[in-house]
Amino acid sequence: MEILVFKTNLSRRQLKQMSAVFDATRDLIRWHVDFADCDRVLRIEGQDISSQQIMAVLREMGVACEELT
Repeated sequence: MEILVFKTNLSRRQLKQMSAVFDATRDLIRWHVDFADCDRVLRIEGQDISSQQIMAVLREMGVACEELT
């Protein structure tokens, strides 16, 4: 299992759209956005996923993101 963590500028309004995409992706096991954190950290757990793949999806939705290591 891989765990990916991103700094984002996600809004609660974008969360619905992202939820539809992520929930339909069978390789994603679990994901969470921490809106209490100033960096709106997105944490993703999954199999055979890449940070580039996730970042492409987020950018397509207009979300700025940066992988945290």
